[in-house]
Amino acid sequence: MIFNYDNKTLQVKIVYYGPAMSGKTTSIKSLFSFFNKEHTVKSIDSSVGRTLFFDFGVLHFEGAEWGLKFLIYSATGQDFYASTRPATLNGVDGLIFVVDPQIECLEYNRRSWNELKTLFGSNFYNIPIVISLNKCDIFEKKNLEIDDFLSYIDYHRFRHISLKKTIAINGKGVLDSFNELIRFIFPQLNINLSINN
Repeated sequence: MIFNYDNKTLQVKIVYYGPAMSGKTTSIKSLFSFFNKEHTVKSIDSSVGRTLFFDFGVLHFEGAEWGLKFLIYSATGQDFYASTRPATLNGVDGLIFVVDPQIECLEYNRRSWNELKTLFGSNFYNIPIVISLNKCDIFEKKNLEIDDFLSYIDYHRFRHISLKKTIAINGKGVLDSFNELIRFIFPQLNINLSINN
């Protein structure tokens, strides 16, 4: 978190993390569409639309005295570009971990989560995290047992963590997940970003 006293702006970094094809890029684009800013999201894609390094966008909100500037990234899920992920996470204030709920993706979810745990070490449990259980509409009958996943990740050890069901492709739950993370980052403030901003 960076305080800019010259222009009275508080800068916050949020990263969408998770395995390849879980819906990170779609989640970010859906989030920005709520504020009519989807055209401002920058992506470095491959020829088949896969994120090579990261997606990036900025959401800026003016307050009575201070402004909030959210720098929003997604880390690539492709293993070939795994070396870029630590740089994307540098200075992060909160994470949205996008889970692919298909049974066959359980190991990929675990691997991605374990990577985060390794990168942050003992500080991992202090980072505000919202788990986005994505694609719930498509894979309703093939969903992983979420209780098993929560048990696996030591859910109760975290200071600020929440689980939200999302459908990134139509935006369902995306803004709610983002607001939940902001409440974790600023527990002392009443901040709720609505689609009217």
